[in-house]
Amino acid sequence: MNKWVVGARPRTLPAAIAPVVVATALAGESASALPALLALIVSLSLQVGVNYANDYSDGIRGTDNERVGPIRLTASGLAPATSVKRAAFISFGVGALAGLGLASLSSWWLIAVGAAAILAAWGYTGGKYPYGYLGLGELFVFVFFGLVATVGTFYSQTTIITFDSVLASIPMGALSCALLAINNIRDRALDEPAGKKTVAVRLGDRKARYLFAALILISYIAPLSMGKPWVLLTLITTPIALSIIRGVLGEAKGRELIPFLAKTGQLQLLFAIIFSISLVLSHG
Repeated sequence: MNKWVVGARPRTLPAAIAPVVVATALAGESASALPALLALIVSLSLQVGVNYANDYSDGIRGTDNERVGPIRLTASGLAPATSVKRAAFISFGVGALAGLGLASLSSWWLIAVGAAAILAAWGYTGGKYPYGYLGLGELFVFVFFGLVATVGTFYSQTTIITFDSVLASIPMGALSCALLAINNIRDRALDEPAGKKTVAVRLGDRKARYLFAALILISYIAPLSMGKPWVLLTLITTPIALSIIRGVLGEAKGRELIPFLAKTGQLQLLFAIIFSISLVLSHG
């Protein structure tokens, strides 16, 4: 597989696709193809950009010198650090251009939101005080890949923010956090001596696994609060969710957790599709 595709971390892309799909379905008759496409480009560009930025920043800090997860471009020497950094900023640039187009169709305030998202993407592991090293990664992921991505996409198509759009953002944010949580559980043993104080490092292995389970469960509770009977369709995915939870709460460590990371991404995408279908049916 092409090294740049590997560096983009395809398994994490459901976190970018899911909120756009759900928000577009929630928008109903107000939804249109162009804003949805632009929102998807913004979301995917930011996800890929933050992945390259993380690869670059952790690589030059030496955090990725020993890995149990997928290979990293900078640390492995597959690509020069400057090239990886350039790839991150190209991705951010693509997202910024798409965001500019999206703002022109709805509200110029989205430019400020997009700028904040890009700064947050770079600040995860970049800069002097990366918040990912302080245990704030899950919080920022919930805000930007949950609230901002879902509510922002909904707003760009309807020019309003509703309570349902906020509720719909909760499972999107929680499942994105679950992806990060299992990634940090996998890397906890190496992150701690490297000074990377992720939530998994701060909580310890067992409590971090319980947090992962809680994030998955929250994803099912929030949509039910919308009071839409069709949303019960999301419960179809619970056997998959429970299987992942059992696996993560078990004895799997290091590389053994990688399959559960992939399955969590697949769960998020499947959940988003079924959730979206239920929202469309609710409009009918």
